[in-house]
Amino acid sequence: MPGFGGESVAELSCGGPSCALRIGVAPSYVGPLIRTGLIWNQHSHRNRGAGRSPLPDSVLDVVPEDESQLFAELRRFKAAGVELIAIDGGDGTIREVLTRLPEAWGGALPPIALAPSGKTNALALDLGVPLGTPLERMMAAALAGKTKRRRCLEVLRPGQGLPERRGFLFGTGAFVRATELAQRNHGLGLFDNAAIGVTLAGATVRTLLGAPSDPWRRGESARLCTPQASDGPWFILMASTLKRLPLGLRPFGPPHEGLKLLAVTAPPRRLLSALPIILRGADAPWLAQQGYHRHDLAAFAVDLPGAFVLDGEIFEGGDLSVREGPELEFVVP
Repeated sequence: MPGFGGESVAELSCGGPSCALRIGVAPSYVGPLIRTGLIWNQHSHRNRGAGRSPLPDSVLDVVPEDESQLFAELRRFKAAGVELIAIDGGDGTIREVLTRLPEAWGGALPPIALAPSGKTNALALDLGVPLGTPLERMMAAALAGKTKRRRCLEVLRPGQGLPERRGFLFGTGAFVRATELAQRNHGLGLFDNAAIGVTLAGATVRTLLGAPSDPWRRGESARLCTPQASDGPWFILMASTLKRLPLGLRPFGPPHEGLKLLAVTAPPRRLLSALPIILRGADAPWLAQQGYHRHDLAAFAVDLPGAFVLDGEIFEGGDLSVREGPELEFVVP
C-alpha cells in the first residue's frame, strides 16, 4: 500500500504475524487521558530515521504494513474503545486511513488528530495544525473539544457501492503533470511551500513555452458532467473540499465550505493575465468567456482517459464520480 510498509516497531504481538499493536510502553504524560489509537507511517518524510518517544498508557500504537492490516487495526481500535484517532503521516497517509475508516468503524466516527509529517501537509495547513505538535497536546485539545469540521471528497467507479478513495484534493490534466514535477522537486530537497512555488513556476513556464502538441497545452479530452457539460479538452480539472491551500492560493475563490471545482479549457487562453486573478481568489468578467470556470456543487462526473491525482498520489483514470463525503471532526490544538 502506498505510504505504508516496512518492519513493524510493535513490541506486543496481538493475534497473528500481521498484527503490530503496542500498548503505550511508558507513561510520558501526566494529566487527563483519552483512549487514543495512533497510526504511524514510518515512511513519511519527517518520520524517516526519526526516533520515537514513549507513549501515554492510553495510546494504542500501530504501524500498518498493508491495506488489509490497516482495516483490521481500525476495527481493533473500535473494539478497544478508542475515542480519538491520531494519524502521524502526510496527506497520503490520511487518505489511506479515511478511505477505510467509515467502513471499519461502522458508526459515528471519533475525532481525528493530525501529526503532520509528510512533504506538503495540505490538510493540516488548512486546519491550522502546526508541524511538530506533540501527541499529548492533541489529546488534551480533544478533551477540551477544540475541533474543526471538514468534509472529505469521495471518488467512485461505476458499480461500486463504496468509494474507491476518500481524500481532499483531486486533479487531472496539468495537475497530474505538476504532481510529477513536484515529485522530482522533492528529490532535489524541496518540500512544503518551496516545492509548491517552484512547481507552480515550472508548470507556468512549460505551458507558456510549449508547442501546441505539448501535453501541458493540449490538455485532456475528458467528458465532464457539470451544469456546463463539455468534452474539453481540459487544461486542468481541480476539485477540493479544503478551505485554504498552501501559499495562500485561492483557485476556487474566497475560502468557503463544500466541494469546489476549477475547470480550465485547453489550451489556456490569456494565462499570464488569468493566473494571478485565479490564484488570489478574485474574479473578472472575461474569465468564463476565456474558458476559466469555477463551480460549487455536491458532485460531478468525469470520464477520464488519463490519470488523476488524489492527495499527492497518481491513480488510473476512467469513468469516475466525485462527490462530497462525510463530515469529519478534526482536533485543532
